[in-house]
Amino acid sequence: MPRGKTELSLTKRELDVMTILWESSRPLVASEITKKDESLNINTVQSVIRKLLDKKYIEVDDIVYSGTVLTRSYKPALSKKEMAVQRFIGQFQENDKVSIPNLVATLLKHEKNEQEVIEELELLLAERKKLLNEKSESDIS
Repeated sequence: MPRGKTELSLTKRELDVMTILWESSRPLVASEITKKDESLNINTVQSVIRKLLDKKYIEVDDIVYSGTVLTRSYKPALSKKEMAVQRFIGQFQENDKVSIPNLVATLLKHEKNEQEVIEELELLLAERKKLLNEKSESDIS
């Protein structure tokens, strides 16, 4: 899921909310997020949730009761690992104009099990090609 360059960075509060959601075993409502970190108030959490929804870092999981009121529960739309990879790649693309293939080649040079990683990458690439072909065929239909 591509992101714009300004979307790759998170404010401290955005990171606080994302961390709470990543560490939770289930989706949370805004009031539950404030209970997990007492330095957050409900207004801040609601503002941060709107920003994270706009950036597509979180998504609404369900509409649930919080006491007697219906409210939305939220979950991360991407994992902590996916976020880190996106930020990492974004930094290289913005600062050095490094292409993804060059980035992968450089990373492979520092890999202990280079052959094993190459084989794994070949499987991932084959799977990705298959998905792209299926998508282009469905777009034609």
